[in-house]
Amino acid sequence: MNAKTKENDRSKWIVLMITVISTFMNTLDGSIVNVALPAMSKALHVDTGSITWVVSAYLIVITVCILIFGRLGDLKGQGKIFRYGLLVFTIGSFLCGLMHTLPLILIARAIQAVGASASMANSQGIIARTFPPEERGRALGINGTFVALGTMVGPALGGLIISFASWEYLFWVNVPIGLLAYFANLKFSGPEDPVSDEKLDLWGSFLFTFAIAPLFIALEYGQTIGYTHWLILLLFAVSFVSLIAFYIVERKGDAPLLDLHIFENKWFTVSIFCAFTSFVAISCSNIILPFYLQNALSMSPGKAGLYMTIYPVILALVAPASGYLSDKIGSEVLTLIGLFLTSAGLYLMATLNEHPVLWILGLYIGVMSFGNGLFQSPNNSLVMSMLPPEKLGIGGSVNALVRNVGFTVGIAMSTATLYAGMSYKIGKHVTGYVPGRNDAFIFGMRISYIAGATVCMVGVAVTAIRLYNRRKQTKKEATEPDMQ
Repeated sequence: MNAKTKENDRSKWIVLMITVISTFMNTLDGSIVNVALPAMSKALHVDTGSITWVVSAYLIVITVCILIFGRLGDLKGQGKIFRYGLLVFTIGSFLCGLMHTLPLILIARAIQAVGASASMANSQGIIARTFPPEERGRALGINGTFVALGTMVGPALGGLIISFASWEYLFWVNVPIGLLAYFANLKFSGPEDPVSDEKLDLWGSFLFTFAIAPLFIALEYGQTIGYTHWLILLLFAVSFVSLIAFYIVERKGDAPLLDLHIFENKWFTVSIFCAFTSFVAISCSNIILPFYLQNALSMSPGKAGLYMTIYPVILALVAPASGYLSDKIGSEVLTLIGLFLTSAGLYLMATLNEHPVLWILGLYIGVMSFGNGLFQSPNNSLVMSMLPPEKLGIGGSVNALVRNVGFTVGIAMSTATLYAGMSYKIGKHVTGYVPGRNDAFIFGMRISYIAGATVCMVGVAVTAIRLYNRRKQTKKEATEPDMQ
């Protein structure tokens, strides 16, 4: 290996390190402030319902903007948009800690989310064009690990910071890391970006905003006021009409925000759908498990935290390994086994009661985590390998969009089924844990886990069909030259 080859090999891993640091910070900030909401509510003199907008605004803005910045990455260069995203996210993080009224914090939080969406939308595209196909699965696996770690570690890290410092430092901790990643990216930015003279589809961007924002607001607040409330139904209607209009505009546009032709590749579409089912399923456990551990089992926060860390630790170990394996043996079998184990783990969690054997509980969580880690990296590799280089930005942003929508749908589904089960058992409508009624919580929890596992099994069935058809196609392609 000559000196230039060694330098290029070193540079691509530095690019990956910069990318996963940004990915970790972006996903971390979606959950790190949760534990500080009571303190922020008290400091800002606002009620609990109002302070939750600090979390909601961040997630909604990211989801609205992520396709836009994915398309901009394809037009203006993924590295450039990613770098600007890092800078804007860091500035937004600094401003969040400076603001001490809720409206100003929400503005700063929106700025932070705009930066997060710009870097998040282009991270997978940068990785896909920096690494050759034989190494892409491993690199995307490492990136997927940091997505999961950012989501899962947020509450624990937030609790640690808030124990020793004020809530402002939850945001300021990003500033030195963000600046370091930004300046490192100036030197190590990966291969030169392809650019285009096409213009951004502003009309499509407008319609997409009105399709996604009302949907997310309705899914979140419908849990509180009911999904049959007139306001929630109106938001769903606005979202549906905007989505139909968006589809019509994108089909007719010369330079659409979302090139719908990428979905004509059935393997890309199937991989995206399977990713959606996995995110819906696993988010059910993310929501239910903390309440089960602390309320139903009366665990201390510290002990519950130890059980919660089983998931990210196993995922961090399995995801890079599964990505490496996918480079060697292909992705289809790994995704099938991974989704099946995820579903099996969720079904096993549905069998738990008020007095579980604790090592069995840990084993069931481990099965879920192992399955999810086995699935994510190969599936991400499949998604990105189905796209031409000029579509990697929008492809990566679609993948990230599906993750956010899957998590949101999963949270809404899990809480709706949990409360419905509890309400049925208690005999009246409830929207929270009822002290002394662990039996009702366990009943509702089982319904939620079974619902999540069933959604995941749909993904298993689709993945099995994909594996069969891919092998059939490969066999046909292999025999055609012989027939000629």
